[in-house]
Amino acid sequence: MMLSDIEKEQAAQEVFARLENTAAFMMADKILVYHSLPDELQTISFLKKWAGRKHFFLPRVNGVNLDLLPYVEGNLERGAFDIEEPTGSELADVDEIDLMIIPGVAFDRRRNRLGRGKGFYDRLLSTSRATKIGVGYEFQLMDEMPCEPHDVPMDIVITQYSYISGF
Repeated sequence: MMLSDIEKEQAAQEVFARLENTAAFMMADKILVYHSLPDELQTISFLKKWAGRKHFFLPRVNGVNLDLLPYVEGNLERGAFDIEEPTGSELADVDEIDLMIIPGVAFDRRRNRLGRGKGFYDRLLSTSRATKIGVGYEFQLMDEMPCEPHDVPMDIVITQYSYISGF
């Protein structure tokens, strides 16, 4: 589905406003978030809004896994898959992360997530106790989709029109 730039911006504002009102976000200090690709819900405004009050971490591809590095505006470079990734060597342990904000190609009403097929997030999510919030556009929300045993469901899925919680 093609959305205009204005519709994409409105959707991002709505999704992140809902996210900001969750107890998980309010209580979280260390938050993993993604640096958005053009077809993903845009995260730049959200990062800039909260950068002084929350500690953000971004993923960086390392082989088949994701390293977690502190977000510092301006310390990003194009990395694997042409995604903006943090530079530096200061890695965070996944156990330090309170909240993970995760993109997906699709989600379903049982909070399952379909990624891009490489398993990077599934490997990371399977080792974390953090609250996992999947974010996307409403058209990415399905009633049901097949999932594999290694797929890690989200605790919450938020779109501009839906809020699905497992709590």
